Amino acid sequence: MSATFPGLPPAPPPTDPVPAAAVVLWRAGPQGRELYWVRRGEPLRFAGGFHAFPGGRLDPADRELPVRGAAGEQAALVACACRELFEETGVLLARGAERVPAAARESARRALLEASTVRLATAGVPVPGGAGLSSPPPRGGAPEGAGEPTDAALFARFLEAQRLTLDAALLTRAGRWITPHFLPLRYDARLFLAPLPAGEAPEVWPGELSGGEFIPAVEALARWARGDALLHPPNLWAVTCLARHPPDRAAEAMREPPECAAHVPARIEFQKGVFLCALRTPTLPPATHTNCWLLDTGDGGLALVDPGSGEPAELSRLDALLAHLAGEGLRAREIWLTHHHPDHVGGVAALRARGLPLLAHPRTLELLGDLGRGGEPVGDAALLHGRWRALHTPGHASGHLCFHDERTRALFCGDMVSTLSTVVIDPPDGDMAEYQRQLARLVDLAPRTLFPAHGSPAPNAVAKLEGYLSHRQEREDRILAALSPPAPLAEVTARAYPDAPRLMLPAAERSCLATLLKLEREGLAARDEDRWMHA
Repeated sequence: MSATFPGLPPAPPPTDPVPAAAVVLWRAGPQGRELYWVRRGEPLRFAGGFHAFPGGRLDPADRELPVRGAAGEQAALVACACRELFEETGVLLARGAERVPAAARESARRALLEASTVRLATAGVPVPGGAGLSSPPPRGGAPEGAGEPTDAALFARFLEAQRLTLDAALLTRAGRWITPHFLPLRYDARLFLAPLPAGEAPEVWPGELSGGEFIPAVEALARWARGDALLHPPNLWAVTCLARHPPDRAAEAMREPPECAAHVPARIEFQKGVFLCALRTPTLPPATHTNCWLLDTGDGGLALVDPGSGEPAELSRLDALLAHLAGEGLRAREIWLTHHHPDHVGGVAALRARGLPLLAHPRTLELLGDLGRGGEPVGDAALLHGRWRALHTPGHASGHLCFHDERTRALFCGDMVSTLSTVVIDPPDGDMAEYQRQLARLVDLAPRTLFPAHGSPAPNAVAKLEGYLSHRQEREDRILAALSPPAPLAEVTARAYPDAPRLMLPAAERSCLATLLKLEREGLAARDEDRWMHA
């Protein structure tokens, strides 16, 4: 089960984008222009594990900071960019920064980071490193009822005490980007380009950011191409522009990104040759879309993995991206399916009508009926285009396949993992014991990055897979405990899933049944008519 079912509320509308700012800090180096990028910590809800530039959400108090050479919203964004850069790297973009003693800098920065850590902890997001060692975007004002000053208020006190002046001339506008509507957290982000001031040395304190470094722009692109670093479109375009152009021309190019409509990117290429077109589908919340991954097969072709929507508007968006990629010499050649669920196959009929062959596991082709007739069967360990290893991973669905890129160790894992929520196992086609065995098999494969059908990529693939296995064991323990006293399935589910929203209990009930069937086979659970109990 991954498609929606009767009784669920309609999919929520896209969230409103939050104003934000980031700074692309650069310097000249022996191998050309170098940029300073950071790696976001794994626990973060947005882009955890991705490489990015220092930045974060606009604090309402940023609007109160005076900025020479700017006013209104532009002044607030400059203030936000300077504050975030100081919080995350210690680099101070302000007139008079050279006069500030090191102790005063450290004290001010630590106060900012402690305020940020408290705010993130209040939101329920774990921060490695503890208080004083993190700066957590997204963030805004203090929690309701809190009396502590916000980041921007603390920054304002520091600027005033040290007689510093924020100046818009220290940064160059370098573009505006709005997060696509299918992501649960969205930003309206302004990028700024700035040279590293003399005497400044960026340093990331361990915590919300797991690291930071200056790197030649050409090497940053090479790491992205190898899959060593994942980049969202704004950051990829900034790196590309700095690799191609001198700074003045780079800033101009950064303000004119290709394939953007109203600042929203249509081209999303998390690593080289891996393109995303998220299609709205009738899927289980909190997901609203199914990721259709477009993979460069290396011979001028593209494999379309899980084209889940047949809606004309969604197919039109897919066609627009395919047309753009065709202009770069990449044409749609094949359809690959991870499994047969409706939210993964909605566009198959329309694409097959254009002559694209369908590749899927024999069991998936069987379950698809007429839609799968004439498809090409793909078995376990089949090697596609000399690069993509198909892995038969039943459990969520009996014909489920994953596709492993043997060059970059990227794993396109379908519904084995979601980075938005848990995965539902629906008997009889779904099998909890088999699902857990296949998760363990994927752990042994040691992939680098997970590209799921729902949610953003997960760079630390093994940790994510191990987390799923741990979650299943914890849930199994709860289900065992819920068997005393004996009860029908619905009551066992309610006891074992106290954290599930009421409207999602029918889906939770299917996974609970799958676990009970596993426990029954293992001699740990039994049933008497409609009641489940300890064996």
